[in-house]
Amino acid sequence: MNTSKNLSLLVLLLFMGAGQAQRQVIVDADTGNEVDDPYALVRILLEPSVEVTALNAAHWQTSHWTKPKSMENSHRLNQQLLGELGMGVRTLRGAPARMYDWGDRAQHSAAAYEIVKQAREKEEVTILALGALTNVASAVFIAPEIAKKLKIYWLGTTMDFETKMLKRNDFNPLMDPYALDLLLDSQVDFYIMPINVAVDMEIAYADLAKAIDTHPLGKFLLKRWDDHIDGSREKRILWDLALVAAYIDPELAKIQTIKTSPDSGNRDIHFFEHIDAKHIYQDFYRTLLAFERK
Repeated sequence: MNTSKNLSLLVLLLFMGAGQAQRQVIVDADTGNEVDDPYALVRILLEPSVEVTALNAAHWQTSHWTKPKSMENSHRLNQQLLGELGMGVRTLRGAPARMYDWGDRAQHSAAAYEIVKQAREKEEVTILALGALTNVASAVFIAPEIAKKLKIYWLGTTMDFETKMLKRNDFNPLMDPYALDLLLDSQVDFYIMPINVAVDMEIAYADLAKAIDTHPLGKFLLKRWDDHIDGSREKRILWDLALVAAYIDPELAKIQTIKTSPDSGNRDIHFFEHIDAKHIYQDFYRTLLAFERK
């Protein structure tokens, strides 16, 4: 028996197995708010290299066009989407509104405690946050010691890459300003997709329909556009798909690490400075059209 040869083969097999291991993520989505969330969720849920360990519902209660119980609407749509996909991912209710103004500021929800639980069990927890940061920040408020274990990918803010000026006056930050401040001041590993970068994801309804209307799942996603409060729009930006695609395939984006100003954490934050929108859409179409429900 060639012990050395057998040992080398075992090491190779172990290495190959490790290389094929799925990345685990928690996804936190305000699915009922905009059209883009279901597209992003479809892409991440159909990605074979990723295991979504929990799908949390986020609110958008602060918005002037919100619906009553916005988080519950997101939770319902998360379950509906999983039904369309025939998948059994855990869905958890998040905060019904933004964090509180004083005292125990956390919104105590199943979503927040799921983040705490996983962070206490693992060396690192990755979270893709597509809306308000309430669930994530509440988890850190409840258990501050988990912050250093969290790697958060989030869409929001505007970054001027020349002046290094961070603006927080867009939709997602305004849904819970305190949650963003808490995380900027924490030890979380923060990856931010600014909206002035994700804006490259603008697409015409006609072009999207031409690409996916022949697939049952594509028809489901297009109906979300049709049924939205402003469903008559001819063009739209699928913001969240940019963040999910950049996480799945880092080659589709470029990152710049910037030390933020004292009022924005005064620390290194990773900002996506460019995305390849054309190839993100091509990748999305390939993934969706290859899907067959079992």
